[in-house]
Amino acid sequence: MSGIVIIGAGQAGASLAAEARTLGYSGAITLIGEEPVAPYQRPPLSKGYLLDKIDRDGLSLRAPFFWKDHDINLTLGRRVTAIDRATSTVRAGGEIFHYEHLAIATGSSARQLPEVLGGSLNGVYTIRSVADVDAMAAEFRPERKLLIVGGGYIGLEAAAVGAKLGLKVTLIETAPRILQRVAAAETSSFFRELHSANGVVIRESIGLDRLVGEDRVSGALLSDGSELAVDFVIVGIGVMPRTRLAEDAGLVIENGIWTDALGRTSGQNIWAAGECASFPFEGRQIRLESVGHGIAHGEQVARNILGASQAYGATPWFWSDQYDVKLQIAGLNDGHDRIVERAGDQRSRSIWYFRGDRLLAVDAINDARAYMTGKRILESRQTISPEYVADASIDVKSLLSRAVKLSQAA
Repeated sequence: MSGIVIIGAGQAGASLAAEARTLGYSGAITLIGEEPVAPYQRPPLSKGYLLDKIDRDGLSLRAPFFWKDHDINLTLGRRVTAIDRATSTVRAGGEIFHYEHLAIATGSSARQLPEVLGGSLNGVYTIRSVADVDAMAAEFRPERKLLIVGGGYIGLEAAAVGAKLGLKVTLIETAPRILQRVAAAETSSFFRELHSANGVVIRESIGLDRLVGEDRVSGALLSDGSELAVDFVIVGIGVMPRTRLAEDAGLVIENGIWTDALGRTSGQNIWAAGECASFPFEGRQIRLESVGHGIAHGEQVARNILGASQAYGATPWFWSDQYDVKLQIAGLNDGHDRIVERAGDQRSRSIWYFRGDRLLAVDAINDARAYMTGKRILESRQTISPEYVADASIDVKSLLSRAVKLSQAA
């Protein structure tokens, strides 16, 4: 039995399978997942699931009967060990799966703290899977000392959960400021103040020399010579695309698994989607790590497998929930040379990123209207004058009517 075989049952793989069937594909669809649980949402892991506000069923991407009702062969708890391009097969758990089209949606894995720095000690965790969060759940007890290594979104979300549950939380970041890689100083400043107000100690420009402990972590030696007593540690230092299968199969790797605008890899009838894949964007090959991208990319690749031949061009969007604050981001701020901050009330604001007069991205903090306005401008290939954005007398929704096509703005 051949058809479409999908390696990876995360957001991209599940979306690809569902879209192919929705569009009327009548052949076999096999979705192979390495974890023993049905496809689920990952963003709530560091938020609602960790807070015990969402249970395992609430994480599920689809109702339990969906896969059977749509004749999708959901194969769980199987690790694909090889792709054989010559025979158009993949091997998983001793079983051989034949494919007409193969889609690789293996996602990414959390960067681990090296063993030499104490990464193998008990009590050191990353947040990437249900199993990861289940393993650390019992650690979250009031007054315990939690060290978070890394000031990105995962680290900050975990810090917010720890603070809410009454833990003593310290977060260290080697860069001069938290969120430095992904956000403007204005956005970083807002979240630094938010966490400080909730009792989190944030130490920037501080690295980790090593964790200490016999079998279990008990302390941390920092780059400034100080030492912290800790009960457990969460490492949030980014992710890496899972490309080993593709590399072993001889596929081109470039910032992830290389794909063209349609999602095709360098191998015949082999596609890739989601966080493991890179794709062309404004003259460069980029890779995105977000739920929105996983859904949109997976669905577009499904359409192209079925013959649509449409280039992937979704506007990137992201979000983060910390305490009662929602950060929504539209676009990519790479290469910006100007920032305009649009004030809201004390609890809301938006940061608009420009290159020259071209709008690149928007960070909206508790400001859904600014987010939707910026996203619609970006999706329509328009831009807006920075002066209009800065003018508080202009209602944010009115910015849409003042937007102009990029060709006109050039």
